[in-house]
Amino acid sequence: MSINEPASSPLTSGSAAEGMIPSRSITPQQRVEALRELNRGRSKLAFVWEWTKIFQVSVLLFLLIRTFLVEAFKIPSGSMEHTLLVGDFLLVNKLVYGAEVPFTHTRLPRLRQPQRGDVIVFEWPEDPSKNFVKRLVGVPGDTLEMREGILVRNGDRVPERYVEHTEPDMDPAPEDFRWQRDYLVRTAAAAAGYHPSRNNWGPLVVPEKSYFVLGDNRDNSLDSRYWGFVPDSLVKGRPFVVYYSYVPDTANASLAWLTRIRWTRLGERIR
Repeated sequence: MSINEPASSPLTSGSAAEGMIPSRSITPQQRVEALRELNRGRSKLAFVWEWTKIFQVSVLLFLLIRTFLVEAFKIPSGSMEHTLLVGDFLLVNKLVYGAEVPFTHTRLPRLRQPQRGDVIVFEWPEDPSKNFVKRLVGVPGDTLEMREGILVRNGDRVPERYVEHTEPDMDPAPEDFRWQRDYLVRTAAAAAGYHPSRNNWGPLVVPEKSYFVLGDNRDNSLDSRYWGFVPDSLVKGRPFVVYYSYVPDTANASLAWLTRIRWTRLGERIR
């Protein structure tokens, strides 16, 4: 704060002004020198430390978002065509079903339970290191069966506009389907012998804390028909948008991600 002296008593060279220091103006050159000294005080080490802190905070935010909110996934196979295509990149909402807290085997509260018709991402029960994406068609307590490729749930035919059949004239019956016998509803037909195939199986009852999933490309999908139910604990989230997509099977595959972009799929909602 500056001090304004009364006009009636100016200080002169002969005045006694004990205890007061005359003001000194700072020249532009002195101001430049002061700023240089201030900047010299910040070493390169301090600059690096500031950027290190910014990087650490950024990594922490990324891990929090990836763990509890949204995670990116890529579609490597055609089991969900034409809902999802090979080369699609998805954003998956992990909060909706309750994200798992790392190293604790506990989950955050769910916004809602998985529902019939949801497209879900989950850890494959046969190998949890791999992530699968399929459509949920059966929840605990549902009775499911398939007749000539038509899904029947609780006695009613399920309308599935999203289903694709690429090999409608084939109906293989691999040994993988034998697991179904433990969950088979004991009907008169089942008593005569159970011989499930890709397009004809069941009726099966979905057990507690489990889900039954199928690929939309029914003739080219490794799903619950082959390896069984998905435990509730393995469900990771629900994909909600395609944020990037390209055609991977091209002559110049190394640059396909740049030259073969599916522009019309960018931002497409997943239903």
